[in-house]
Amino acid sequence: MSDHSPNDTDLDEDGAGGPKISASDEMEAALQEAIASSEKREAEAKATSGAEGAGAASADKMTIELLSQELQDLKGLHEEKLAEIAEKEDAQLRLQAEFENFRRRGLKEKQESFKFGHQNLVKDLLSAVDNLERALEHGAQNAGAEVKGILDGVEMVYREILGTLAKHAVQEIQAEGQVFDPAVHEAMGQIPNGAVPPNTVLQVLQKGYVIHDRMIRPSRVIVSREPTAEEAAAAGSAPTKD
Repeated sequence: MSDHSPNDTDLDEDGAGGPKISASDEMEAALQEAIASSEKREAEAKATSGAEGAGAASADKMTIELLSQELQDLKGLHEEKLAEIAEKEDAQLRLQAEFENFRRRGLKEKQESFKFGHQNLVKDLLSAVDNLERALEHGAQNAGAEVKGILDGVEMVYREILGTLAKHAVQEIQAEGQVFDPAVHEAMGQIPNGAVPPNTVLQVLQKGYVIHDRMIRPSRVIVSREPTAEEAAAAGSAPTKD
């Protein structure tokens, strides 16, 4: 018979106290053995001692039944505690997962703020860059000796702004001569042109820019298309391709 009693508890391997299913099984086996022994003694008592022996055996049987009931109660309590522990462990795991997601979101937002926090400022500066480009283009077409010094100063300011933007990862989107890409180009019109493949960017109306891999604004462009037979005849040549 096992040395465990109904009120005994086993220890886990790490030393923490608490009832275990293995201990309850041992107790149940011990009770079954006790019941069998009691029944045997009861039978022997009936054969040898009559009513007195039968009464003693009956008392033993009642005690064993009480112990068995106590054992069932302890097993129920044990299972209830195990369910509570499992529920708390599950809640703790969910809390840890939520905290980890919160930490990752915070880190991502911090990184994006560092990379793209100046995006609105760049957007505002791009209109000034466009105006400087127009001024330089117009001045180059109508430049006289009297305005050359002014144009040189404007170009210096223009290049300084571009250099500052480049330091903050602002880059121009390459468009002219490229295949039209709707992700970074905005088509403002089409021109028939048989000298290049269809959907080739022929002209840039407004430059586009990106910060790192994020687009600030697309390039506004004119793209080519396959000329019709009438358009090719009017141009005096048939469509040609490389």
